[in-house]
Amino acid sequence: MKLDKLKGYSLAAIAAAAYGTNPAFAVPLYGHGMNPVSVLLFRYLMGLPILAAIMALRGKSFSLRKDEIVPTMILGVLMALSSLTLFESYNYMNSGVASTLLFVYPVMVAIMMIMFFHEKFSVSTVICLLVMGGGLILLMKPQGDDSLSMFGILLVMISALTYALYIVMVNVSKSVKNIPTTKLLFYVLGWGSIVYVVMIAFGSELTIPEENWGWLNLFALAIIPTVLSLGCTTRAIQLIGSTPTAILGALEPVSAVVLSVLVLGQPITVQDIIGGLLIVVATTIVICAGPVDKAILRMRKMFPKGSHR
Repeated sequence: MKLDKLKGYSLAAIAAAAYGTNPAFAVPLYGHGMNPVSVLLFRYLMGLPILAAIMALRGKSFSLRKDEIVPTMILGVLMALSSLTLFESYNYMNSGVASTLLFVYPVMVAIMMIMFFHEKFSVSTVICLLVMGGGLILLMKPQGDDSLSMFGILLVMISALTYALYIVMVNVSKSVKNIPTTKLLFYVLGWGSIVYVVMIAFGSELTIPEENWGWLNLFALAIIPTVLSLGCTTRAIQLIGSTPTAILGALEPVSAVVLSVLVLGQPITVQDIIGGLLIVVATTIVICAGPVDKAILRMRKMFPKGSHR
C-alpha cells in the first residue's frame, strides 16, 4: 500500500473517532441554558485562533485568490448548516441515534460521485456500503423509552446531505484542492461563524455557559471534533478521495460506543458488538478494495454468465 493512501486511511479513522465526541461535549451545555447556535458559534470562533496560530508558525499566507473566495464561502455555509442541523437534532432525539443516522452520508457521497463525476462504482464499494448499513442499523437503537422523532430524522438527513456536498466539493473543486488544509479549514470556520452571527442578529438568542466547565466543553468542541476532526477529514479527502473517506467515517459510531462504555460506564450489548464488527469489516473492505475487486473479477472469470454445469 502506498504511503499516501495509508496516511489518508489513518487520518480518516482519526477524524471519525474525534467527530464522535460531539454529543459528549455539546449535550451537557444544552442542559445548562445554551442553544445550538450559540454552542456552534463559540465552537467555531474558538477554533479560529488555534488554526491561525498553526498557520503563523508554519509561515502560511492568509491571503486568498479571487477564485478561492466563493468556493471557501460555499464550504463554510455547508459546514455551518450541517453542524447546526445535527446539533438541533439532539433536542429531538437521542444524540447517539442521531449521530448514527448521520452516516447515511457515505451513500450520498458515493451516489453523487457516480452520477455527476462519473466515478467508477466498484463491487467492493457496493459490498462495503451494504455491510456498513447493516452495522449502523444494529447500532441505531433508541435508549429506554426514547422514540425516533420524524423532525429529528429530517434534521439529521439535511445534516448528512450538506456534509456530503461539503466532502464532494473538497474532492472535485480545483480551486479548493490548491488550498493547504489548515488554511482551508480556517476560512471554512470563518465563513461558518458569520452564518451564526447573522442568525443571532436576526433573532436567535445568544447564550453563554453558566458554569466554568461549560467553557472547557466549548474549548474541547473547538479542538477535538472541529480542528482535529475536520482537518483530518479534509486532508484524507485530498489523499484517498471522497468516497473512501466518507465510508471510513462510519467508524464514528463505533468510537462513540467504546467511549460510552469506557468513560460513562454504560453497558454494551451483543447487538452493539456485532454492529461495531460489521462496520470494522466494511472499513477493512475499503482499505483492501484493490485485492477484493481483483478476487471478485477472478471469480467472475471462473463462472462467466450463461455457463452451466
